[in-house]
Amino acid sequence: MDELLEAIATLVSLVSPEKVQAVAARVRRTEASKAATALPTVVGTPVASAVVEQLATAWQNTKVGSDELASMLLAASHVCTKAAAEQSTELVWTGPTTPFVSARRTEQALLQVINSAEQSLFITSFVAYDVSTIVKALNTANDRGVVISMLLELSQSHGGSITFDAIGKMRTLVPAAKLYAWQDKADPFSGGRVHAKVAVADGRMCFITSANLTGHAMEKNMEAGVLISGGRLPQLLEDHLGSLVNTGIVFRDIPKC
Repeated sequence: MDELLEAIATLVSLVSPEKVQAVAARVRRTEASKAATALPTVVGTPVASAVVEQLATAWQNTKVGSDELASMLLAASHVCTKAAAEQSTELVWTGPTTPFVSARRTEQALLQVINSAEQSLFITSFVAYDVSTIVKALNTANDRGVVISMLLELSQSHGGSITFDAIGKMRTLVPAAKLYAWQDKADPFSGGRVHAKVAVADGRMCFITSANLTGHAMEKNMEAGVLISGGRLPQLLEDHLGSLVNTGIVFRDIPKC
């Protein structure tokens, strides 16, 4: 049965719901012993045909009836389609590419998150500089009423680990942003740094990446990440960042008079 379930899962993730319906309709009119010749012709590509052949072989090794298998196919296809509609995940990559794998660029993904924000936007990074396109997008988001929050690493002169004041610089570039710092660290995290690089908009879309907010990270470095739309993860990430603020683990960095 496990082999059959695996074949069903592979098929519904590979072909369209319409094709799955066609396969299910053919299954209802076919005996398991004849499935290897009757089913592959329903789909149009060699890869899909090979998967259908695997389905037929697995079916022959079970006692599942035609109507039961057809119903299993339709149910699996429905769940797969619903899951895909609720959440999508894209590979994000900056650096050398190949003709064999397509991926979004880091700057494109980050701009998509920023530009999608309607109410709230939270970004974390170790450092931030030389990102004019990102700064422009952030200020545009503020103009349309988005509340922007940013958590950045403190400079060495303020108890952090970087040589320049990224928070002060960002305060100048995006004046409306709420800027946060992680300074009073509990003992287990003494000497720790803000090394997370994430962006989340409205709890609906998030970008998790290795890239800092720097020009090199956007254009030259080899950076990897994922862009996630929908599902539970963006909201979970937003809730976590909000909790860091609400519990005082990170604090609002107020400019000194």
